[in-house]
Order: sequence, then structure tokens, then C-alpha cells
Amino acid sequence: MMIDPLSVFLLLISASTPILFAALGELVVERAGVLNLGVEGMMITGALAGFAAAYASGNPFLGFAVAALAGATISLLFAALTQLFLANQVASGLALTLFGLGLAAMFGKPFEGVKAPPMPIGPLRINWIVWLGLVMVPVVWWFLNRTRRGLILRGVGENHEAAHALGYEVRLTRLAAIAFGGAMAGIGGAFISIATVLQWTEGMTAGAGWIALAIVVFSNWTAPGVLAGAWLFGGVTVLQLRLQAAGVAVPVQLLSMAPYLATIIVLVAISARQKYSRRAGAAAPGSLGTNFHALR
Repeated sequence: MMIDPLSVFLLLISASTPILFAALGELVVERAGVLNLGVEGMMITGALAGFAAAYASGNPFLGFAVAALAGATISLLFAALTQLFLANQVASGLALTLFGLGLAAMFGKPFEGVKAPPMPIGPLRINWIVWLGLVMVPVVWWFLNRTRRGLILRGVGENHEAAHALGYEVRLTRLAAIAFGGAMAGIGGAFISIATVLQWTEGMTAGAGWIALAIVVFSNWTAPGVLAGAWLFGGVTVLQLRLQAAGVAVPVQLLSMAPYLATIIVLVAISARQKYSRRAGAAAPGSLGTNFHALR
């Protein structure tokens, strides 16, 4: 059977799009020094809100806009807990994931069994949101490395006390980063419900948020690295689907777990590399996961 490389590549970038959006958003959040483990909760909230808006309006693009708004809104709960009340970031992120999953399960029942409106096709017969995800990679890189606001955000993430001493608004910078991360995760979730599965199913993100978190570490906190990690996950996903379609005599359960197994292997390899390479470990923002206590 002949394999068209272009078709496989287009499938790969489409399969990687939800992870790419979520991971780019989390990259900005972590560069600001915040560890938000609630990506899965924000994605499933965006998946439901986006699908509901697209179904009600018949406009999938409106669905993505609503998904971004929903993701940003729910992320502000995490922001309030960690930036205003100085709650533990790990515990707050896990609580956000559980809250998002429960919220989506409760309000998603009326939308089970209905179809999303069709997505307009862009260049090379893939939808426009895929292209938007690819465009966001250089945009995020440029913002973090070539703009004053991006450099301030990185400074806050490296040493929030020094940034505060220089007169920068640490909490406002982190609030903006968290909201952006929530919006990106919401779009990633909506891509699954509106453009991939084409319907609402409870728990449909299926751990994609955790993969996005792992990819940020894999990328050494860089936008090009996030793209590479998302494509790795997308490639394993496409391979899994191809093998299933070809009727390869491998248990379906094993094929389904292949993308997650690949992610675990990559993370173990990174951990081993960081153990023996000081330079590899230096990429993590210095204040990552540490709450900022303003001086009185």
C-alpha cells in the first residue's frame, strides 16, 4: 500500500493541534513562574463551552472564541487562589482539573448525541485552526524573546523578587499569563470537540492536558521545542491509527496507550539528561512554582 507523505504529515499536524495550543499556553504560564496543573480541566471546559456555542449558533469559529473565553475564565479561579490568596500551586492546579472535569460532566449531558457544525476547510484541505496553531509558535517565540513585555514576563519567572524591586507588577504579569494559558487550553479542547470528534463526549480530552504539561518540560521551555514535542505526540497518534486501520495484530489497548507511553519514555530520557547536564536543567524558570509574597 502506497503512503502519501504529505497526507501523513497533514494528519500529524492536525492530530497535534490540541496539544500544541495547550502546551504553548502553559509555556507562557510557566515562563512567568507559575506551575498550573489544571490544563486538563481548562481543556475539557473549553471543549464543552466551544461545542455548545458552535452547536447553538451554527458557527464553529464562534465556538472557538467562546472556548477561549471559558478557558480564560476558569483559569482565573486558579489565579485568584495562587496569586491573591497564595495557595499552593500544585494543589490548586489539581483542584482546577477536578473542578473542570466535574463541571463539564454535569453540564454536558444535553449535548450528547448531537453533531458539531462543519468546519470550513483552509489550505491543503485542513481547517483554519490548525494553521492558527502553527502561526502561534513563532508569535509566542517572538513575544517571549523580542518584546519588552515578554522579557518582563521572563524576568518575573526567573526572579520575581528582583522584578518587583525593579518596579514590575509581578501579580498582574502572572494573572495575564494564566489567563492566556487558559484561553489557549480552551481552544485546544474545543478543537477536539468541534474539529476532531465532532460531538461532545464526557472525558473526551483523555489526558491531553497532562501530555501538554509534559511537552513543556520536553521543550526545555521553548516554543520550537513545544512544536517538536506536539508533533512527536501527533506522529505516534497517527501511527497508532494507521496500524489499527491496517489490522496489525497488536492489542487495541496497547496501540491506544502508545502516545502516552512515548511521552513517559521522553520524560524519563529528559530526567536522565538533566541529571548529568547542568545546562539542561538551567532552562527551567528560577521562580517556577513559587508564590510571590509582596514586600510590605
